Amino acid sequence: MPEHKKGLLMAALGAAMWGGSGVAGQYLLQQCAFTTEWLVVTRMLLAGTILLLLDRFFYRENFLAVWRDRQDAKELIAFALVGMLAVQYTYFASIKHGNAAAATVLQYLMPIVIVCHTTMTTHKLPNARELFCVAMAVLGTFLLVTHGDLGRLSIPLVAVVWGLLSALSAAFYTVQPKRLIRKWRATLIIGWGMLIGGIVLAFLCPPWSFTGHWNSTAAMIYAYIIIFGTVVAFGCYLGSLKYIQPTEASVLGSIEPLSAIALSVLLLHIPFGFMDAFGSALILGGVFLLARN
Repeated sequence: MPEHKKGLLMAALGAAMWGGSGVAGQYLLQQCAFTTEWLVVTRMLLAGTILLLLDRFFYRENFLAVWRDRQDAKELIAFALVGMLAVQYTYFASIKHGNAAAATVLQYLMPIVIVCHTTMTTHKLPNARELFCVAMAVLGTFLLVTHGDLGRLSIPLVAVVWGLLSALSAAFYTVQPKRLIRKWRATLIIGWGMLIGGIVLAFLCPPWSFTGHWNSTAAMIYAYIIIFGTVVAFGCYLGSLKYIQPTEASVLGSIEPLSAIALSVLLLHIPFGFMDAFGSALILGGVFLLARN
């Protein structure tokens, strides 16, 4: 297979598995009564440990070296808590109170948040394309949340709030660690981010403090979240950058909400009507145009 096509396939597969992890999380949170805290803390501890072990295996370098520089250590802790932990918790909290499809689409408002933040920090207005994308995203969010009726919400308000907080966290998660990833590597920074975030959350929700219902289906779905929805997904997406441009990978990342929507409808029978589809299309369309830009 040509390397470029291989890269495109890897990026698409990674994004699709991320979308699938949201749907899997919805099943555990709503059907098996898992708590958001327990699901997030165990996912971060296990996935972070696995990523660091894989980093050590493939790169043969000391994964503690990142802590030798004080500035690197400060930035890594900020990424772990304000980025990784926050985006994981807010995303699954939105799913818990709503559904995976809406939560994933709301999280994909992240590029719009970055545009708005850039506008405020640089005191420069966005260009015409960026303004158009922001307008598309705002209208799409309005339709997704209200179905065009200001008198009612199509998904619970708490799910909307968590979803918007997820977009804010995702914006920080995307922008803040760039210097660290350039200096070191993505697997190392993401692995430490997950492990540190999991350790901090463990003080509030110990991994052994479990409530919910285990069965064979729940066990397989949980394993999917850890192995395929986290470790393999990150590996595919980051590995694709060896063969394709980051802009191509970011555009293919839009497959994540599409897969979450499709799997939610097919597997969990979540109702997804015309207004949901139209609102999601506007949000993803705006994000797609921004990524292309």
